[in-house]
Parts: sequence; structure tokens; C-alpha cells
Amino acid sequence: MDTRTKIVEIVKQVAGKPIDPTPEESLFESGVLDSFTLADLVSALELEFSLKIPDSDLSPRKFDSVARIQAYLQSRT
Repeated sequence: MDTRTKIVEIVKQVAGKPIDPTPEESLFESGVLDSFTLADLVSALELEFSLKIPDSDLSPRKFDSVARIQAYLQSRT
């Protein structure tokens, strides 16, 4: 499973709904995620990709779309 597919699966799990976001779709503006689910998303990403995301990076802007999440993860490895 590639990184993008893993990210989409995590977003589906955190959102608790069957979704199929486009890579650039805003997960927050579309209502898929909100500020309450951001922490759950980050925890799931940390677990899946074996990394620690610092509190200073907990900004919805960095995790606003599948493409941004993927770019962020690539910058951390």
C-alpha cells in the first residue's frame, strides 16, 4: 500500500465516514475533519509512519489535504 492510500485510510478511520477525498481537497473545509479530530489524525499518522509530530506542527493548515499530509510526512523522513 502506498503512502497516499495509507493516508486516505487513516483519514477515513478518523473521520468515521466512507470518503474518497481528492488529493487537494480541503479536509477541514469539506467537513471531513475538524479541530477535534486533528489530534486523532496526528496520533494515527505517528503510529502508522513511526514518527513523532511535534506540538508546534499541530496546525490544521499542515494537514488540510491528503497531498499536504503526504508532503509533510516526506519532509519528516
